Amino acid sequence: MLDKLEKKFGKYAINNLIIYLLGGYIIGYLLQFGQSFTGVRYLDLLKLEPYLIINNLEIWRIFTWVLIPPSGNPLILLIMFLLYYQLGGTLERTWGTFKFNVYIFGGIIFTIIAAFVSYFMLMLQYGDKFNTVYQLNGGMIVGNIITTENILMTIFLAFAVCFPDMQILLYFIIPIKMKWMAIFYLVIIGYNIISYITAGAWCVVIPVIASLLNFVIFYFSTRNMSRYNPKEIHRRAEFRRQATPPRTHYRDGSPISKHKCAVCGRTELTNPELEFRFCSKCNGNYEYCSDHLFTHNHVK
Repeated sequence: MLDKLEKKFGKYAINNLIIYLLGGYIIGYLLQFGQSFTGVRYLDLLKLEPYLIINNLEIWRIFTWVLIPPSGNPLILLIMFLLYYQLGGTLERTWGTFKFNVYIFGGIIFTIIAAFVSYFMLMLQYGDKFNTVYQLNGGMIVGNIITTENILMTIFLAFAVCFPDMQILLYFIIPIKMKWMAIFYLVIIGYNIISYITAGAWCVVIPVIASLLNFVIFYFSTRNMSRYNPKEIHRRAEFRRQATPPRTHYRDGSPISKHKCAVCGRTELTNPELEFRFCSKCNGNYEYCSDHLFTHNHVK
């Protein structure tokens, strides 16, 4: 299915999409920095809050929430961004630009849907008290929990599937394979999901599951991504090379020569007594028979 879509819409795919995603974070950090001078909470104006989209028609929030940057130690964030830049670039080269676009935008769309599902579930849960709860939470409920961090996590998981045995240095010290890192993160995510479910915090659980759902769907739709594994790609190419022997005859049945003199046009088939050599002084791959090897005009 993806192959058919790529033939039709592949020309619209965005090259180096991971750069735009990480570049959006830079804009988010600049806005966050500007908040301390102007007192305006710019990031709150960008958050994906379904209540404001539906009631105030703040449609831009459907698009601008991807600019909300992760929070944390600046050094750790820098290392994380460099890592995801490498992971995203490698996945795009391995899968192709279109499929990587589908993967990222699929995660974004699933997250948007999850935000609205969470919103309507909260409305059902609180009923007439919903507006009061909304005001008590500073006019922002779902928007505070929706970020692109889970989408970045699915990039990491997809990379671990394609390159399970690749080894990285955790904190530049501890060598660890990608597959073990992925399992570790999945265990943490699973534990958090169970904790949220136990606490009844479905509005937090749904976006997390939605972003992972993107990974699961893409995983099975590409046959566990094995077709995009670099080893598998090399194996198929090697098989095709061995299964397709070099042609020895033209379509009309006449044999194909391996050597041909650039001057007289004779070949080892027409004149098997001749020897053929390439001239090292000619500019290009020019081959000559023994009669013209030392007498021809060199091509410059």
